Amino acid sequence: MTETFAAAARQTGGRLRLQERVMAICVWTGAIVTFCVLLYIVAYIMFKGIPYISPSLFAPTYNSENVSLTPALVSTAIITFFSLFIAVPFGVFSAVYLTEYAKRGNRAVSVVRITTETLAGIPSIVYGLFGMLFFVTFLGWGFSVLSGAFTLSIMILPLIMRSSEEALKAVPDTLREGAFGLGAGKLRVVFRVVLPSAMPGIAAGIMLAIGRIVGESAALIYTAGTVAQIPVSPMESARTMSVHMFALSSEGLHIGEGYATAVVLLILVVLINITAAKIAKKIGGNR
Repeated sequence: MTETFAAAARQTGGRLRLQERVMAICVWTGAIVTFCVLLYIVAYIMFKGIPYISPSLFAPTYNSENVSLTPALVSTAIITFFSLFIAVPFGVFSAVYLTEYAKRGNRAVSVVRITTETLAGIPSIVYGLFGMLFFVTFLGWGFSVLSGAFTLSIMILPLIMRSSEEALKAVPDTLREGAFGLGAGKLRVVFRVVLPSAMPGIAAGIMLAIGRIVGESAALIYTAGTVAQIPVSPMESARTMSVHMFALSSEGLHIGEGYATAVVLLILVVLINITAAKIAKKIGGNR
């Protein structure tokens, strides 16, 4: 009987080791393939775009000869700022309510979460059509920075909300209990203990939102327009860098400059991610 159990144990152990090896091979294969595809895309963009980077590409004004990306770069920064200014407070505070104040098992909370996940999966062109019908036409804002920013804020709100909620859930309950035990109130616990602890996760969600804003073109074509100039007011039309690349490639006359714009955009996104990671690490280390 003992020998039978030992043989069964060896057979079971052999199967587990085989499964672990198969899973390890699958994980490493997926990681290597993903890294190679990413490296190929980055190298291809660099190879196509770097030869076309020139001082005229960064001229302060756009014309048909230099096809400067400076107005698009400034417009991208402005629209990103307005979109985050609108979406981040609503997303973070909604996540705080769902995590810290709403009763667990509440049906309304479940409905909000399902709705948020549904909105996160809607194609951007649908948000663009909604923004054109509501902000551009119904409210009369026209093709403007404000229309584009409000449309993008609605589009990134589910992403910020869900990432912030998961970051708040990851905070150990012992920190909350310790703060309550020291006599801190609910609001103080949320702002002095929970939010600083969850800040790295919240910052990661905001970075994903920035990446979606910077790479968005369909929704902005219908709301912000395609005027290649630096807007002096929120009610003026503007062209972001992704829309700028789309316009150059669709015209077929400055495809090389479009790749050069993609190189600048790629470098910009990398710098933003590095800066955000340092800020989140600093905040997390000082809590």
